[in-house]
Amino acid sequence: SGLACVDLDFMAAGELCVDHLADLGHREVAFIGEAEAVYQRRSGFAERTQRGVMARAAARGVRVVHRPCEASHEAAASTVTRILQDRPATSGLIVQNEAVVPPLLSVLRATGRTVPEDISVVVLCPDQVAEQTAPRLTSVRIPAEDLGRRAVELLMRRLDDGRAGEVVLLPPELTVRGSTAQAPAPH
Repeated sequence: SGLACVDLDFMAAGELCVDHLADLGHREVAFIGEAEAVYQRRSGFAERTQRGVMARAAARGVRVVHRPCEASHEAAASTVTRILQDRPATSGLIVQNEAVVPPLLSVLRATGRTVPEDISVVVLCPDQVAEQTAPRLTSVRIPAEDLGRRAVELLMRRLDDGRAGEVVLLPPELTVRGSTAQAPAPH
């Protein structure tokens, strides 16, 4: 109450990721989130993304499992391996913890899964992260520069007119690259 905030609309970002995969025919999706401690702290961005993913998945008839994941190669490998063992029909991954992207792609290759032919991947991350992999990743951009600029503008307005807290949520933008495709036909 009374605080100003500028942020990405993370709930809408989660919804957008699910919509993209659902529109491609994916019905079994895993959401690889932030580390468990981030959820225990009740970090807003992580909780809002999870809420968006879960609500939109329910509305679209997509089965989704959420798996928090530490930012290490071992944790990413363990998380992805467990998802693929427990839910072999998983054909789409939504990744919020960008640090797990390189090991995640490595584990998928090691298990014989090709991106995007066997499994599609959507990541919430800065564009430079999405563009550094092979294939380049379909992503919802984290607009750090826009957020900083809008926060300064909000602060300057507040100093000028003394206006109380204002919440500005920037709409998410999904950029389709090479990591998503039509869901594979069921075996």
